[in-house]
Parts: sequence; structure tokens; C-alpha cells
Amino acid sequence: MNFLTHLIGYVAAIREFVAPTYRPERYYMRGPGPACARRGTSLGAH
Repeated sequence: MNFLTHLIGYVAAIREFVAPTYRPERYYMRGPGPACARRGTSLGAH
């Protein structure tokens, strides 16, 4: 059972290396980050 679990993990890692799945939520920025909040300025002000 333990061998089968490791084998499945290795096969999944090889498949991800050969044909990676695109997950847009990993790369999508959802808004201003914490540095912008610390600055305390609005986006339109200069």
C-alpha cells in the first residue's frame, strides 16, 4: 500500500512536469497588496 502511494505520487509529479496544469488563481492578482495599504494613498492621487 505504501509503495503504491509513492508510485502514484511519482507518476503525478512526472505528469505535472511533462504537461503542467494551468491554474489562473495562482497568478491572478486580486487587488492592491499590503504595501499599497501601508502607504495610505488612494490609487488616483499623485
